[in-house]
Amino acid sequence: MTEAAISDGGAVISVRKVSKRFPNGTLALKAIDFDVPEGQFVSLLGPSGCGKSTLLRIIAELTPPTGGTFRRVAHSGGAGVALGFVFQEPTLMPWASTLRNVMLPLMLAGIADRDAEPRAAAMLKSVGLEGFEKAYPRELSGGMKMRVSIARALVTKPRILLMDEPFAALDEITRHRLNDDLIALWERERFSAIFVTHSVLESVYLAQRIVMMAARPGRIVADFANAAPYPRDELFRTSAEYAQLCRNASQALKQAMDA
Repeated sequence: MTEAAISDGGAVISVRKVSKRFPNGTLALKAIDFDVPEGQFVSLLGPSGCGKSTLLRIIAELTPPTGGTFRRVAHSGGAGVALGFVFQEPTLMPWASTLRNVMLPLMLAGIADRDAEPRAAAMLKSVGLEGFEKAYPRELSGGMKMRVSIARALVTKPRILLMDEPFAALDEITRHRLNDDLIALWERERFSAIFVTHSVLESVYLAQRIVMMAARPGRIVADFANAAPYPRDELFRTSAEYAQLCRNASQALKQAMDA
């Protein structure tokens, strides 16, 4: 993999025949092929064990592929970086305040506290946590911790945001609220997003494009656009259009996996 500017069709991620075999012989991914254009919101949808998280970790260079190639766009200079990652668990530093947690990527980049602090505070405000700058993780709810994690991933203004089932452990009401907040952040910042989920409902609500995966081995079985307009809100969530889109996605996934 080379982190370099990608010019083919404005893609920020280009994956070609990527496979992953673990040391025990399990073939987790087989011949994965797809591109992500600049600014697109993509959902990776599929059952547990189909390799969604493994693919995300390969794109983030947290684990190497055993076959194939991929390219990821480099940042364009200035204060931005190429990529942010939101894990399934918030992984916050328990001894640090929410503000210091969000400042961490900036401090690691060598940015002085006097410059990092207002940027982190602004990002906390953008995820609805203004007034909680001095709070510690133990004082926050699960949803609030995930907001801190999202703020930390976005504080460096990445061109790509990878999210690995970040809302899976949250209650439905909190998940809906965070889905709405995530769409608002994406519409404002226009980063490219890959969101891993096993929820058809969440995938259809969030994404412009749904890439479906099946297991044994992990592979892409369907890839289609979701043309529902933004902004998406509670009216959309309770609409006949949304219900039909979810039915279509569920049927497409079942047909692809049964094929």
